[in-house]
Amino acid sequence: MSKIALVDDDRNILTSVSMTLEAEGFDVQTYNDGQSALDAFNKDMPELAVLDIKMPRMDGMDLLQRLRQKTSMPVIFLTSKDDEIDEVLGLRMGADDYVKKPFSQRLLVERIRALLRRQDAISGEEIEETEDTKIMIRGGLTMDPLRHAVKWQGKDVSLTVTEFLLLQALAQRPGFVKSRDQLMDVAYDDQVYVDDRTIDSHIKRLRKKMRTADDEFSAIETLYGIGYRYNEE
Repeated sequence: MSKIALVDDDRNILTSVSMTLEAEGFDVQTYNDGQSALDAFNKDMPELAVLDIKMPRMDGMDLLQRLRQKTSMPVIFLTSKDDEIDEVLGLRMGADDYVKKPFSQRLLVERIRALLRRQDAISGEEIEETEDTKIMIRGGLTMDPLRHAVKWQGKDVSLTVTEFLLLQALAQRPGFVKSRDQLMDVAYDDQVYVDDRTIDSHIKRLRKKMRTADDEFSAIETLYGIGYRYNEE
């Protein structure tokens, strides 16, 4: 039973999300501010933390900074719709992914499971290999779903869970176009409304990260008014 910490000053979120996670078999500990969470983590570190960004006493950014001094535990940020700057800063500081409020609890559960699978793979635990978990190679791209690891031309590229899922969906069938609606289905579920610009923003950040490994990365092509496709290089 994986131990999950949920840190948010909204009691409704703490109650509803903890009930959902417990129903999925997780051991959930809840905290309503960053300082109380940090005090507890110093005694007993969870396997994954879900953090709100804006909280009293110690906000999510400060808590993440403290955590990254001592642990690589996966961290998911809960962000409001207007927190894009905070998202970018949080990812630079070491957050693994973010989920926008209001969010589908099923989506959050899937993000948690994906990050825990990655941690298990990194720690060497045996996980059953399936078609969805096999290492995929497309030209200069190598993707390891179990470890959520990405290499371009042999160089490591750090992606969030959402960015990884979008790249995986495009690269699975090189040359085939994926509409924005199809990519929304990959990154989100039908209980969450996102507009086209959300997918465009993810793709923009994905390209930017891939270009940290190769300034001339151009494998993700935009077809204006239609969607995106991966061109194997």
